[in-house]
Amino acid sequence: MKNLNIPVGVSDFEKIRKNEYYYIDKSGLIEDLLKRTAEVTLITRPRRFGKTLGMSMLANFFDIRKNSKEIFEGLEICDHQTLCSEWMNQYPTIFVSFRQVDGLDFTGAYDMLTMVIADLYNRHLYLLDGKNATDFQKAAFAHLAHGSGSIKEVKSSLMLLTTMMQSYYAKPVILLIDEYDVPVAKANNNGYYN
Repeated sequence: MKNLNIPVGVSDFEKIRKNEYYYIDKSGLIEDLLKRTAEVTLITRPRRFGKTLGMSMLANFFDIRKNSKEIFEGLEICDHQTLCSEWMNQYPTIFVSFRQVDGLDFTGAYDMLTMVIADLYNRHLYLLDGKNATDFQKAAFAHLAHGSGSIKEVKSSLMLLTTMMQSYYAKPVILLIDEYDVPVAKANNNGYYN
């Protein structure tokens, strides 16, 4: 009997597949999502139900900057060759988690939000070299990447990033947001929701 590596606390799809951890194939979810015509899909499940792993799987499947064929090999989704040819690693993809947006007060939580946004922007610095990026976009991008964006820039940060990615790749952008409710729940629990 083969020893199984159980990925306790690991929710990174690529890491699970590359390290040959025990994994229950949920790649059929990709086909299910692509059959829908909705522009937005909200996935709600109880805690510890694999939402983050599912989002990581989606990011690895769609992200144009990756070559994910090997990590999906042998999974259900690979039985759908036409779908894989059309969608696997064909779209600019943003995957962000708001899990760390936490604080005992609004200022602390906002500071963590700016750090999450800065980290996200630093993963996409190549966009500054895009021929269609305007000086305004580049300036706002630099502020956000340094964690010094204005409130207005932080509020519009995901819109700016998706716009710049769409312009850079000339393709629609897939935006995956994990733990979107954490900032609101923490604000409610710590008394700074208003």
